[in-house]
Amino acid sequence: MDIFFRKNVHYFMILAMISWGIAWPNAKILNSYFDFYDLVFLRFAFGALCLLPLILYRLKDFKIKANFFMHIIPTSLLFLGYNLSFFMGTNYGDAGKGAVFATTTNPIITYLIIFLITRKTNKTDIIGIIIGCLGGIVIMDVLNQGFINIIRLENVFFLICSVIWGMMTVFTSYAQKNIAPFPFVFLCYFTTAFFSWSLSTISVEELQNLDFIFYINFLMVSVASMGFGTTVYIYATKVIGPFKSSAYIFSVPFVALISANLILDEFIQISTILGGLLCLLSVYIINIYNKKLK
Repeated sequence: MDIFFRKNVHYFMILAMISWGIAWPNAKILNSYFDFYDLVFLRFAFGALCLLPLILYRLKDFKIKANFFMHIIPTSLLFLGYNLSFFMGTNYGDAGKGAVFATTTNPIITYLIIFLITRKTNKTDIIGIIIGCLGGIVIMDVLNQGFINIIRLENVFFLICSVIWGMMTVFTSYAQKNIAPFPFVFLCYFTTAFFSWSLSTISVEELQNLDFIFYINFLMVSVASMGFGTTVYIYATKVIGPFKSSAYIFSVPFVALISANLILDEFIQISTILGGLLCLLSVYIINIYNKKLK
């Protein structure tokens, strides 16, 4: 299995990024079936189940210590907050535009959080951050509608997604220095499912009356995006390194934009494309060009 994955890692990564991108319009469709807490519970419950065979396969790495939960509980709460914002954002706003904003500004938010912790930066990073902020402004059409547009109901949840994911990136990076990646992700999924279950009102009767459209979209959001996509990405960081793995994420916003247009018939705005390109340029300057200078 390991040899097959290593030989085909780039093909697996392409499929993983497609699953991440398509999950945004899939989520918008799912919002018509259940409330947000129910969807988060179902997503993480099935996400944990998808990882269970892998955990059993690598059972020797699965060791639980009491101090693990000082990392798992905060990360699970961030998972819960992100996914609630993810479903709320796709419910009230455009899935394609939201995906472009959240996925392209997230690395910038992450960098700002790290800067606040370490207080280390340079001129190149500052230029990248400024370009990234301009990209976010363009995506949200602030130039035409004013800064109030960012905090409108159809947009504010995407901003929350970006901020929470940045915090989560920092938390998980620190946590995985102490906990093996797959057990950590599995325990976080399971804990998030438990937290959201306590807030869920889902009933057996509701689960019995679901149609084909629900199952297709739910499988993409839970099994494909979380069970397959996230697992592949985590494993690929070990095979090809975090630097090359992170480069694939650049494709996610545009996969989401195109799939939202095809699935939901959402109009692709020029401002969304231009803003997304500015944000990607920002990420390139901070993460790639800056490394070349060093």
